[in-house]
Amino acid sequence: MAEAWLYDGRLATRHIVEVDAAGNALELRFRDGRSECVPADRLFHATDRNGAQVYGRRDVEGWRLGIMSPISDLAALLPSANRYGRWIDRVGLVPAVAALLLVSAVVLTGGYFIPGLLAPFIPASWEQRYGDALVGDFGEKFCKGPGGQEALNRLAVRLRPRGRPFDLRVVDVRMVNAAALPGNHIVIFRELLAEADGPDEVAGVLAHEIAHVENRHVTEGMIRELGVGLVITALGGTTGGNADMLIGSRYSREAEAEADRDAIAMLRRAGISPLPTAAFFERLGRSEKKLGRAATVFSYVSTHPLSEGRRLAFRNSAVAGHRYRPALGRDDWEAIFNICFNDPETRAAREREQQRTKTEGSIPAA
Repeated sequence: MAEAWLYDGRLATRHIVEVDAAGNALELRFRDGRSECVPADRLFHATDRNGAQVYGRRDVEGWRLGIMSPISDLAALLPSANRYGRWIDRVGLVPAVAALLLVSAVVLTGGYFIPGLLAPFIPASWEQRYGDALVGDFGEKFCKGPGGQEALNRLAVRLRPRGRPFDLRVVDVRMVNAAALPGNHIVIFRELLAEADGPDEVAGVLAHEIAHVENRHVTEGMIRELGVGLVITALGGTTGGNADMLIGSRYSREAEAEADRDAIAMLRRAGISPLPTAAFFERLGRSEKKLGRAATVFSYVSTHPLSEGRRLAFRNSAVAGHRYRPALGRDDWEAIFNICFNDPETRAAREREQQRTKTEGSIPAA
């Protein structure tokens, strides 16, 4: 028997369970007396995190089981760790490391342009697995206010009606930003919604992040920041707590320009005016200049530098006299705008965090 924690893929609630073998399945026993059997052949090894071996289920997206205590009694049932990716495991660690060092040297020699050439060759399955783990680290901070997620998904489909669906979430963090993560994940921080003057501005930002995902700029940025060897190792099996690095990293000028061009094209096809996006960028730029270094909450400006050329590109793409349609109706926009504040779970988590901060602040220093 082993102790473990469980996220069931439906709610961002961490359950403490006991795990035992039951034939060809794992039996999970909850503290409230419930039990559940999970067939061992549906499990895969996702990563190891803080001393726990983390497993997922192929038939339940977002399901994660972290076994914290020794697993010798369960070893016959649990899948082995595919720590470096299939091809690395197949050729062996030493030859793989040698090959990765060689590729890293080529990337460093190539400098600025090679990351964009290499990114399309990183297996999408690696990005997906890594992105799933990163998104799971946000835990209970995802906002689920009534109707908000559905309205946001409809906006994403309107901007990009074809292609793979996006895992689009709003996170209860006081930051004016939005970020693309590996594996078709996009996160929007709640303060960006508060700063936006309507859904058309959010539509422009969302289209820009969709373009980053589709053009694989996230992986390109990771290669540029870390080197291809470290990126392949990370994407092959471990998260390393790199969500902050990814969200805080900058894209190249070419990547930003390409994302802007694609975003403008998405807005045009969806019949949404680009002028509100230009106005949003201008407003953020003025706030950044006014507040200077104190403007940490306006992190969108630091991670997506807002040049005059970028703002003009959106403004000049507007067609004079064209009748644009709003990105969202009033009810849908209100549902998105209040997605964090109308969510009891997010509100409770925020209150717990505030209470914890208050308690820690009241403890006298030793």
